[in-house]
Amino acid sequence: MQLLEILNLTAAYLDKHGVSPARLNAELLIGHVLGLERMQLYLQFDRPISPAERDALRDLLRRRAAGEPLQHITGYCHFHGLRLVCDKRALIPRQETELLVELALEKMTAAEGSLLDVGTGSGAIALALLHKKPGWRAVAVDISLDALALAAQNAATLGLADRIRFHQGDLCWPDPPTHFDLIAANLPYIPSAQIVSLPPEVRHDPLLALDGGDDGLRLIRRLLAPAFSALRPGGFLFLEIHPPQAAALRGELVAAGYGEVIVHPDLAGRERIVSAMRPQ
Repeated sequence: MQLLEILNLTAAYLDKHGVSPARLNAELLIGHVLGLERMQLYLQFDRPISPAERDALRDLLRRRAAGEPLQHITGYCHFHGLRLVCDKRALIPRQETELLVELALEKMTAAEGSLLDVGTGSGAIALALLHKKPGWRAVAVDISLDALALAAQNAATLGLADRIRFHQGDLCWPDPPTHFDLIAANLPYIPSAQIVSLPPEVRHDPLLALDGGDDGLRLIRRLLAPAFSALRPGGFLFLEIHPPQAAALRGELVAAGYGEVIVHPDLAGRERIVSAMRPQ
């Protein structure tokens, strides 16, 4: 069988099992088996596929049809132009979080600065920001030692390990610096009762990275006061949230002393990122 025939059959199989987008998933899985990038597939449609390659693909297809995330199957994901190792140790970085990075970069106008990434997971936010801002340094915090090991692996692979410190803690971080120019956090924000209704592939993420308590704001609410103290005057806090939480969180940020509280919509128009400043 040739590559094009395998590609069409694979896409049809994934579509039948509710995997979307089926064609893209098929291309990425086949490319992973063959060691090819997506665009290379289109230059080799007449390539014969060996029985061993078909067997390897068949196993991956079963896993994907059963709801295992593509990123866990391939072992990596792309985030804001970076290729990150990705596995069950931490939340899969997703497109919504790239918006947080873009918004944060707009405030990182100084040539040098310090940032804090709370709940760093795979390290995606901190590493994406450091990649774009070579004069900045970061502290990355997570309660999970497994997640921190994954983040440190990504930092080393990307050549950023000398500009980031990792710290294990429950919403706490070491000194110095006493004050950060920017704090970013993608903390668990799914209300506990909604966890069971999440798509199967999302439920492959660690529960610790999903469950935000009764209203989803348990950890975010705990972060507001210590983050305010850790920010320099004029520094910014960026939070990713569940859209229904926007109004409540806006009020809590104002009550905690923050100014310039803005809720930013994602590409689908859902209130997804909240930014706030510690007043001068």
